[in-house]
Amino acid sequence: MSSNNGRIVGAVEIGTSKIAVLVGEIAHGRSLNIIGVGLAQSRGVMKGEVVDYKAVCEATHHALEMAESKAGTRLEEVWLAQTGGHLDGFYNEASVNVQSSDNTVTQLDKERVCTLAQQKELPAGRSRIHAIRRPFCLDGRAVPDPEHLTGSRLDVGYWMVHGQESKVSDNIHVVGGYHLEVSELVLASLASGSLLTTTEDRLHGALVLDIGKGVTDYVLYREGHVLATGVLPVGGDHLSNDLAIGLRVTAMQAEALKLRWGRATVQTRDKSEKVWLNGDMSFGDRQLPKTAIEMITTARTQELLEVVMHKLGNKFSPEHCGAGVILTGGTAKLPGIADAATKVFGVQARCGESPAWVKDELKDPMFSTVLGIYQFGLRAAHEHPSPARRKPGLFSGLTKIFS
Repeated sequence: MSSNNGRIVGAVEIGTSKIAVLVGEIAHGRSLNIIGVGLAQSRGVMKGEVVDYKAVCEATHHALEMAESKAGTRLEEVWLAQTGGHLDGFYNEASVNVQSSDNTVTQLDKERVCTLAQQKELPAGRSRIHAIRRPFCLDGRAVPDPEHLTGSRLDVGYWMVHGQESKVSDNIHVVGGYHLEVSELVLASLASGSLLTTTEDRLHGALVLDIGKGVTDYVLYREGHVLATGVLPVGGDHLSNDLAIGLRVTAMQAEALKLRWGRATVQTRDKSEKVWLNGDMSFGDRQLPKTAIEMITTARTQELLEVVMHKLGNKFSPEHCGAGVILTGGTAKLPGIADAATKVFGVQARCGESPAWVKDELKDPMFSTVLGIYQFGLRAAHEHPSPARRKPGLFSGLTKIFS
């Protein structure tokens, strides 16, 4: 929808714990103003994937209605975050010989090599979400833009992110049920990473972990570009599950204990120190060792971080991660988690902070993905325009916002 001041675009995240919707007014390709926010407790989503379509629709449509009401306007298009364990990625390269007689690279050479690098077929039932280009190489040397340079061989590679068609379609249909069109899909990890890293961070190398309730999204940057990204079906609910089993409490009680007393590093030294389960002296209320709670959440947090480390394999190396590990998502609020990540990855870790343009009421980690959807989409269109986008020209005239 267009207004006198600019375009109105929605950013939507359908997560395991919450549905978040932002309404953004993009004015004259120069500024973004968030004019509406909608939040709803998620229902019918497990590990980032739709398992109860009706419940997800009700929650999502409630958040959309709330955001539009606060904005005082209707949305016409939506940019939608994608997450879930069904997502995967691979790297594919291609090479071409420079065709001009004087070995000067032309736009046609660039288009040929980019097309070839993106032509690898996906397995049946898979749908491409992103094709993220790495730097061009001209005769073995990396160049941001080879056009007009001289060389004989041009190479380029793409990190291809794909997902199960049916599960990608589920989220699109949820939004479509509100009579809105999903015009762009953005991987949640790329959204959070785009928001929480600077150009310098990405140049020096950084790992961004978005640890939600059901999944952990990650993106690894090296030399200014995405080296790898993905989703693991582990998150904050694994800490709660372990507390429920280890302390013989209900799931709701375990979640409350995690939020109140959980830590990613053991701090309590006095093993006799106790805390109340409910704290209301009700029937069944009892005292629990505080150290037991900390030990369980610490062990599970370390295991979660080690799973990420194992998944990255030799792609991650401390010497190529100068900007360290940046943490976000609801589980990033767990006290001591930065210290735990520093220990596992061997580099400095910190909780991510939103850039200065983000309003104070949106600085909570729960908004990192939806805010990052705008940041990533506009930056990607500016830095790596690609003929493979779903809607050519979707971002035209908007790329000055974050440049």
